[in-house]
Amino acid sequence: MTAGLPVPGRPQPPGHRQESTNLADILERVLDKGIVIAGDIRVNLLDIELLTIKIRLLVASVDKAREMGIDWWEHDPTLSSGQRDVTEENRRLRARIGELEAGAAKDG
Repeated sequence: MTAGLPVPGRPQPPGHRQESTNLADILERVLDKGIVIAGDIRVNLLDIELLTIKIRLLVASVDKAREMGIDWWEHDPTLSSGQRDVTEENRRLRARIGELEAGAAKDG
């Protein structure tokens, strides 16, 4: 079974053109141009809408996404280096609170 792939040594039908496209080429094209997949899932019972899920998927390179004005990952602290800054700030604040509580205990 060849699943539509050309078999070496077997003549190809007239007008059939073999194109060599590998996964890397396809991925490069998709990331360069971008692709959007959108869909809705609705669950109804007796014409009463119980649940609606809207699915939107955008596949594009980071550069292409920025061209389109999409850059939410740069501001999300769990996805960016900002998370490390938050962790360090948290450590410093806890230390400062400890110092203030120790000072208040001495004064009190």
